[in-house]
Amino acid sequence: MYFKNFDRPGSLINLKILAVRESLRAGGGSSLNFLTFHALTIAAIAMSCDPYISKGEQPRRGTQSEDLMIPSGFEYHRPSSVQEAVALLAQLGEEARPLAGGHSLIPVMKTRLSAPEHLVDLAGVSGLKGIRQEPGHIVIGAMTTQYEIIGSRLLAETLPILRETSLQIGDPQIRYLGTLGGNVANGDPGNDMPAVMLCLDAEYGLAGPDGQRRLRARNFYLGAYDTARKNDEILTEIRVPAPPPGHGYAYEKLKRKVGDYAVAAAAVILTMTNGKCTTASIGLTNVADTPLWAEAAAWALIGTGLDQAAIANAAAAAEAITDPAADGRGPAEYRTKMAGMMVRRAIARAKSRAQN
Repeated sequence: MYFKNFDRPGSLINLKILAVRESLRAGGGSSLNFLTFHALTIAAIAMSCDPYISKGEQPRRGTQSEDLMIPSGFEYHRPSSVQEAVALLAQLGEEARPLAGGHSLIPVMKTRLSAPEHLVDLAGVSGLKGIRQEPGHIVIGAMTTQYEIIGSRLLAETLPILRETSLQIGDPQIRYLGTLGGNVANGDPGNDMPAVMLCLDAEYGLAGPDGQRRLRARNFYLGAYDTARKNDEILTEIRVPAPPPGHGYAYEKLKRKVGDYAVAAAAVILTMTNGKCTTASIGLTNVADTPLWAEAAAWALIGTGLDQAAIANAAAAAEAITDPAADGRGPAEYRTKMAGMMVRRAIARAKSRAQN
């Protein structure tokens, strides 16, 4: 059914505060109850929808100034299994969007840059959360939140760059609800995790009407908000090759304020043997229409002692593949130079953490 407004539209901020309070009560303690928080946040969004809906009328899709920042009407679906979610997406077609944490989709809905007629909420789908270790890989369910990544002892021991990156995403409220799958799946070049996944050579598990398939992150991003995921597929898991023990890592992010998208950011993974770099990988965030894997920049490090000349060569190679937009975060030339600076800083920190 269509969401209906209340007689008096509520403040979204106040509603989120209410959501936290009710989550605490539902959880019976100080930790957030994920499903309760998720459902109440969706209700908060619904209460901000077109006031005509409250009268039982068809939602408007006008462009009047008073409609700005108010989502168009939509139908809400809450499947309980991957198969049900896939079937809904296949049935509803291009006007349906899967919903994870909502922190990428809801803002563009509020500005009506996107106006899906159906939202398929994945919060109730069993089997999409959790972190486990398999031979040679760490597997993370797509609905695992940034908060759960930060708190995972397994990830702290095997993939600490994920914790470091998650801590730089948004604020605590966003991290409680925002998911890894949502961060990597929608193709927003400003999201932090996609470049990290390119750096780690992760694979994405996708489920659709024709079954399941895996796709390398390095082949997933086609353009801004354009990915290789089909409309009737959902991302189910992220498979990350486990780096060797003692590897060096860093995610360096320049931003205007806490919680903001990056002006530029860089992820680095490397290993050292007898004072020489033996493997390296570099990913770049928000300096092109897609996240970037800076392959040439990484090759500039291999076989060197990561001296200043090698780091400068890697930074220059990274800058050469960027194509940032000039926006409120700065001119294109500035953002390109900051990408190089983030690469320099990330290499230096990764080197300091690497064990020979």
